[in-house]
Amino acid sequence: MLTGIFVIVCQLKINVTNAYAGSIAWSNFFSRLTHSHPGRVVWLVFNVVLALILMEIGIFRAIESILVIYANFAAGWIGALTADLVVNKPLGYSPKYIEFKRAHLYDINPVGVGALAISVLLSSLAFMGVFGQYAEILSPFVALFAAFVAAPLIAIATRGKYYLARPAEGLEDKPELECSICENTFERGDIAMCPAYSGPICSLCCTLEARCRDQCKTNSRFNEQLDGFIRRVLPARVGAVLNTRAGHFGGLLLLSNLAIGFLLMLIYQQYSHTAPAQREAIATTLWLVYFALLFVSGVMAWLIVLAHESRRAAEAESERQTHMLMDEIDAHKRTDAALQKAKEVAEAANVAKTRYIAGISHEIRSPLNSIYGYAQLLERGTAAPSENAVRVIRRSAEHMADLIDGILDISKIENGILRLNRDKVPLAEFLDQIVDMFRLQAAAKGIEFRYQRPPNLPGFVHVDQKRLRQILINLLSNAIKYTERGNASLVVRYRSQVAEFEVSDTGVGIPAAELDRVFEPFERGQGANVRAVPGTGLGLTITKLLTQIMGGEINATSTEGVGTTFTVRLLLSEASSTSANQAVTENARAIVGYAGPRRRLLLVDDDASHLDIVQNLLAPMGFEIQAASDGASGLRLAAGCRPDLAMIDLSMPGMTGWEVAARLRADPAMAALRIVIVSANAHEFSPGGADAPHDAFLIKPIDMQRMLECLGAQLDLRWIHDISPAAAPEAREAPLPAHSQHHVDDLYQLGLIGHVRGIQAKLLEMESDPTNKPFANHMRTLVANFDLKRYMHVLEGMRKHA
Repeated sequence: MLTGIFVIVCQLKINVTNAYAGSIAWSNFFSRLTHSHPGRVVWLVFNVVLALILMEIGIFRAIESILVIYANFAAGWIGALTADLVVNKPLGYSPKYIEFKRAHLYDINPVGVGALAISVLLSSLAFMGVFGQYAEILSPFVALFAAFVAAPLIAIATRGKYYLARPAEGLEDKPELECSICENTFERGDIAMCPAYSGPICSLCCTLEARCRDQCKTNSRFNEQLDGFIRRVLPARVGAVLNTRAGHFGGLLLLSNLAIGFLLMLIYQQYSHTAPAQREAIATTLWLVYFALLFVSGVMAWLIVLAHESRRAAEAESERQTHMLMDEIDAHKRTDAALQKAKEVAEAANVAKTRYIAGISHEIRSPLNSIYGYAQLLERGTAAPSENAVRVIRRSAEHMADLIDGILDISKIENGILRLNRDKVPLAEFLDQIVDMFRLQAAAKGIEFRYQRPPNLPGFVHVDQKRLRQILINLLSNAIKYTERGNASLVVRYRSQVAEFEVSDTGVGIPAAELDRVFEPFERGQGANVRAVPGTGLGLTITKLLTQIMGGEINATSTEGVGTTFTVRLLLSEASSTSANQAVTENARAIVGYAGPRRRLLLVDDDASHLDIVQNLLAPMGFEIQAASDGASGLRLAAGCRPDLAMIDLSMPGMTGWEVAARLRADPAMAALRIVIVSANAHEFSPGGADAPHDAFLIKPIDMQRMLECLGAQLDLRWIHDISPAAAPEAREAPLPAHSQHHVDDLYQLGLIGHVRGIQAKLLEMESDPTNKPFANHMRTLVANFDLKRYMHVLEGMRKHA
């Protein structure tokens, strides 16, 4: 009894083991075919249920007689496998190791599949008695030896190229790796590198994957191999026909019916021997079955072809939608990155704005303090206005005006309304003036100032003098401002009408990370030594914008702790010297009047102080001036006095300056009237012209020299200039007594080295003698105005006449 129970248990174990092995085969086959994996338990139950159903319906009684046929298949498979292991591998026609990962294999390897197909064909023919009675009996051995011989021959013919579709590479050198899809850990031998997911993938996930279309392999899928075989064997036209829908249907129908016919033939062969009397009936029955299955297989083949095309179309549409989705995701990522960058820029701009407001407040309050302080002293009448007080007030006002002009320049450049002038500038004298100014500043700070220029500089060049001065002043002032010791230098080069200005220093330098941002508005660097120096962070921004507008380029190189070099290249075309020299000479002298008939001016402005300043300036020059505080009064005065030129403010009560100008321009009696807009509304700047209601535009605060130039251009005036005093008269206006002539050489030597403090100390020493005071005051004024050139000119004249 115990023996019986043991046998039953063992048989059950064997059956369960066989069922589980079969479930693995079912699972692997359908996982690859359907790209789904419900689990091996499902296939285990399916296998057991299928076996029970076949057993209950007695199918085994019909099948056992033909089971011997499947022995040929098994023998052929064993023969091909044995040949590959004991022949192909030692000879090097197959890899030294056994690769089972689908990601590295061809769908069809001609060595194994071809050897098995040849063995099945030969063994089946032998089984059917084609090769005689002995061959029929030994048909499994025919299958075994046929596969064993065919496998090496096919491997030699194909040179073993269809074993591996790609090399096993790209994985980390670890014994266990994590699958990037299911995130489970597997041994390295069960992991492949997947380019579709850019990470390791296990064999099961690789089998289930359907979207990648085997990106990891090239020309290794069954359809690709079949297409390549057809192109090599058949003509191109035949291959094109086979690649159509009808060709696919015909090929699938032919293969399926060949398989059905082969199986029916084997059944007929088996049963015709066991029941010779019913041979004809069996043959008729099998032919009927074949033709019945022919129609069924045709319908199924057509459905399979249509389903395959639908699946391919669905995959293509899915891939297109996926690409669109990925593109949209990438677009969102770019948008998010742009938004993040914009946010960072906005935050940086906000921080820069805060720094700028603090800096601009300091820059405005410093000169404003001087103006306000001297204004209070003058209002109290505690002291007569000294020359120094007037000079400080003027310089403070100029500093504030320059500060505001710098901000407006950026706005003008960004809005495209900045206009460049074509001035004739004496380049050497122009550079000497700037160098004299900064040599004094460098000397006052205790650093050396170096200046180098070529001997071939042209006498006069065409350039916007104001903008070129602005560029050089910004660069040189920064060079001196950020240099505590060493030197600052200006090197000028000129070749083929291209001037190169190189401004360098031995200052704190600029870190490499901040070098690209130095030209951005309000950027002044992050170092404590930079923050300690006052400034707004607009100088370099304006310099770069002006350089670009003038058609030039600016470059910066720096080494932190060593120094910085800025290089500006501009086209400065040479100008004729005759007319330019005359214009420079005239501009150097003060205007005292004009030639010709008296001109009548109309001033319209609601600012009484502005009217008073302009009247006090222009009335002594011979102009007849009428003033009005609003637009309506201005129109009435214009109708009565018929002025030659009207200077009109924009912001006035009741009527704007544009309306006043338009009404004056529309009056036929005012056809010859010239109209100049004078306003602090710089954003409304317009140069004027034929289509505009005005002829020129001046921005407050008014520069007197610029206003006179505008009046001269609009009224075609010939100015009368004061005689410019020469060096000898200057000395005679402030004579130096004979007993003090020995001081001249000392002052001259101090001027050569730019020792401002030494000059001031020497002049203070000379004032101990009251007779030297007029001369000392005159020379102190020249030094305070940074007019070092005239200072040296006076001393040179005195030394020559000594």
